[in-house]
Amino acid sequence: MSDEPISLSKALASFDALWSPRIVTRVNDYDVRIAKVEGEHIWHVHDDTDEFFLVLEGELHISLREPAGERTVLLPQGAVFTVPRGTEHRPYAPSGAAILMFEPAGTPTVGDRHDEIPDHVDATTGHALRT
Repeated sequence: MSDEPISLSKALASFDALWSPRIVTRVNDYDVRIAKVEGEHIWHVHDDTDEFFLVLEGELHISLREPAGERTVLLPQGAVFTVPRGTEHRPYAPSGAAILMFEPAGTPTVGDRHDEIPDHVDATTGHALRT
């Protein structure tokens, strides 16, 4: 952990990979991650933890499968949303976005249960593979 301020814009400029979060710092036992996202992620669920999203740039949509049915929340720049543990969800950003997430250290981005992982994604970490 750094004892100096961290520029999120510089951290975001340091990589181009989509859906491949980078840890910028830790708070207690939580990773603070940033990611560039565009298009669709996969449907997945985190059984034991909530997932916090803050939209830094652009707009993020999160589809949720809840007991009452499926719905989508729209997060414009500056908005936050927490997906409750055990809720199946699929983030997507039609026009691209930059996001910040809080998750317990080591949480895989594809959750504990998920749809089939595309060939361009590492099945262990959920990070996009370099091409």
